[in-house]
Amino acid sequence: MTANHVRSQAITEVLNRPAVQTAETQPLSETWATDVFNLAKMEEALSKTAFKAVKKTVKTGEPLDPATADIVAAAMKTWAMSKGAKFFSHVFYPLTNITAEKHDGFIVTNADGHAITEFTGSLLIKGEPDGSSFPNGSLRMTNAARGYTAWDPTSPAYIMWTANGATLMIPSVFMSWTGESLDKKIPLLRSISAMDASARRVLTLMGETDVAPLDASCGPEQEYFLVDQHFAAARPDLLLSGRTLFGAPPAKGQEFDDHYFGAIPERVQVFMQAFEEKLYRLGIPAKTHHNEVAPGQFEIAPYHESANVAADHQQLLMTVMKATAAEHGFLCLLHEKPFAGLNGSGKHVNWSVGNSTQGNLLDPGTSPEHNLNFLLFCGAVIRGVHKYGPLLRAVIASASNDHRLGANEAPPAILSVYLGDQLEGVYNDIKAGKISVSTDGGMMDLGLSQILNFQRDPGDRNRTSPFAFTGNRFEFRAVGSSQSISGPLTALNTMLADSLTWVADQLEKQLDAGLTRPEAVAVVVKELMELHGDAVFGGDGYSSDWHEAAVSDRGLRNLPTSAEALPVYTEPDVIALFERTGVLSAIELNARYEVYSEQYINSIAVEARLVIDMARTVIYPTALKYAADLATTYSVANEVGVSFDTTQVKVIAENANLLLSTVTELESALAQHDFADTKAHMEHSATSVRTLMETARGYADALEAQVDDAVWPLPKYREMLFIK
Repeated sequence: MTANHVRSQAITEVLNRPAVQTAETQPLSETWATDVFNLAKMEEALSKTAFKAVKKTVKTGEPLDPATADIVAAAMKTWAMSKGAKFFSHVFYPLTNITAEKHDGFIVTNADGHAITEFTGSLLIKGEPDGSSFPNGSLRMTNAARGYTAWDPTSPAYIMWTANGATLMIPSVFMSWTGESLDKKIPLLRSISAMDASARRVLTLMGETDVAPLDASCGPEQEYFLVDQHFAAARPDLLLSGRTLFGAPPAKGQEFDDHYFGAIPERVQVFMQAFEEKLYRLGIPAKTHHNEVAPGQFEIAPYHESANVAADHQQLLMTVMKATAAEHGFLCLLHEKPFAGLNGSGKHVNWSVGNSTQGNLLDPGTSPEHNLNFLLFCGAVIRGVHKYGPLLRAVIASASNDHRLGANEAPPAILSVYLGDQLEGVYNDIKAGKISVSTDGGMMDLGLSQILNFQRDPGDRNRTSPFAFTGNRFEFRAVGSSQSISGPLTALNTMLADSLTWVADQLEKQLDAGLTRPEAVAVVVKELMELHGDAVFGGDGYSSDWHEAAVSDRGLRNLPTSAEALPVYTEPDVIALFERTGVLSAIELNARYEVYSEQYINSIAVEARLVIDMARTVIYPTALKYAADLATTYSVANEVGVSFDTTQVKVIAENANLLLSTVTELESALAQHDFADTKAHMEHSATSVRTLMETARGYADALEAQVDDAVWPLPKYREMLFIK
């Protein structure tokens, strides 16, 4: 079948696809967490003594003794096998941004050769995958490959269903034989512990006597695109890179703003229902779904959970979403910018901290100027963003996220804090030494008798801010849609732990000098804002004036590309921060720099090779043949005395030749390897290679607009985005 026939056949298949019937759903009370071995199921399966020990481990992190681990393992195996599971796997999160798993059977044979099942505490607690076969930044060599997984009892085990049956999945950490973290979970857990210790110190100084363990809370909003598999199969770029490397803009895109919050296509609704049913069985609290801004783009937002569990659930959500999309004939695109000229996809990380005794410490209440704990904790966040903004840029750095950041659709690469009018006024008054009187939002009266008046929020939302306060939490909006949230959460918790230590030191000094707590808080917050208030910005983050002023007037750093951002991992201040808080060592940080830099270079190289391949084997031959057909038509017409304007064939020939010469240059740029260091290689990829890729795309997209639609081989934007 010729290429253009593949496209035509894809359109026909999509248009004639049989309607997928909505599956019957069970009441939420009957399906919620049925595939999760949570505390409720443990309480049913364990003795009171064993359950008490497990619960203490989950709540406080105290390790289980081996005897109790054996009891838990036996109960977990019995439960899993009752669900049909024959295998178990320690599931872990290496530095690849994806989930890894190694499946082992419960089956063993005894001395008589009979099959029996076994799952001991030692098997539950520890596994041993190859540590050198995952990205490790030279922490493991091929000839020194041992790595360990270890059960994380604070995140519940669950059953993962596939067409091949059920597997018991055990959330775990992943480390080298020498003890270094090779994963995303270990630093996240360490950062929560560091934040807890610093926060307890502040709260104790503030006179709190009953302070429960503190935790970070997170509710990530996941954006994604859906494209029919028939179209995706005819697009090598979508299949291998997750984005379209070529594609002329459609006549209609998102300029009417008619897709955002619009009616969800029926086929997509059926997918969403099936997807969310699976999430509920896995105990993932999917709360909101809707159309996003771009055609073909959607969002799902779970309710907030403990940060560690939320991170595990986010990875699981992406896995389940892609698998369910495939079952419904879709390719789920998590790339940050799959379609040029349209909004990209992000993952807004809603983050707060608190505990069971003091509650949410980022909730200002009705009078934030009198909420001393809030003023200190929110102030500590401001300090953290000001001091470690470049780190927050580094943890969301990737080749794909570079396409999205700062594109007048997503936050800029300059990290600032948006507080809203009310809170910014409170902090400015404290900085100026005034007594602040907080204002509420007042009542919203629409002048319509049938609509109840309601309380207006005290501040508007700023969608251009990368890090915005949204009422009782901060929303980190710069995280990419394909990324793990563990890295951003680790950075946020770590910078907060460091800032709370500074707050505690200053607070202690003022209290020792005889100040009352309110007086001490006022002094500490005033000093904090004088030192770090430049991070607070409530204006238009997309504005070029802000980009200039942020750097020249406020001293904030602008790191527009990941090639500029990733070296932040190796900067002395960042190394000192992570070592001081006990979250990551210098060796572990350097390993992450090496791994993420290599991923950046390789991602761009894969795309460049795709551009070369598609240009030479798909687009150029199509243009050449069509130009030849046009020339033949002109020649025949001339023979019978009919003349046509030959401009089009000349333009096609010119663009085709320019495309071919550009990909030849791109091939040379890609072959270059004589770089002084990794940073120079990244900069070459970000500038020379990507510039040539964009130039080649320009010529190819021009050809798409000039070549007969009937012979163009690649599915077009209008088809992929609007035919569902």
